[in-house]
Amino acid sequence: MIKKTISKVTLTALALAVICAGKAQAQSPLPGVEGYQVEWVYRVRYGFIDEWWDLWRKYEAPVLERAQELGYVLNYRIYHPWLHTDEAARWDYRVEITYRDYESTTRIGGLYDDLFPDTAARKRDEQRRWELTANHWDLPIYQVDPSKPR
Repeated sequence: MIKKTISKVTLTALALAVICAGKAQAQSPLPGVEGYQVEWVYRVRYGFIDEWWDLWRKYEAPVLERAQELGYVLNYRIYHPWLHTDEAARWDYRVEITYRDYESTTRIGGLYDDLFPDTAARKRDEQRRWELTANHWDLPIYQVDPSKPR
């Protein structure tokens, strides 16, 4: 019981540290870097890529489009690998998003309710999409200028 509690505390502290680090970087962006960049990476269970993609396009793409219209998102790019790799490094979709700033990331949540008023259907579809997702991670990123020292 104590080990479980310590593990939960450790995981919570680690999560908070990552969030705070992201906020710190976002509040003082690197020189020459516009916006706050985040990468969403998804690995989908084998055999379900088409269903997963249809659900992702149904909800996430319209929200990103609307966020871009409102100026919260400067741009986004979606990638899918052309070939394959080993299982340890496999990913199926990568979404690189450039938000105007960190604060803009907090504005996105309300767009789901605005665009999809049938909350029950949206939650059901999103639950299904997450059932099809084998692995997922979000991480703040920034482009590196190779001509400059680290």
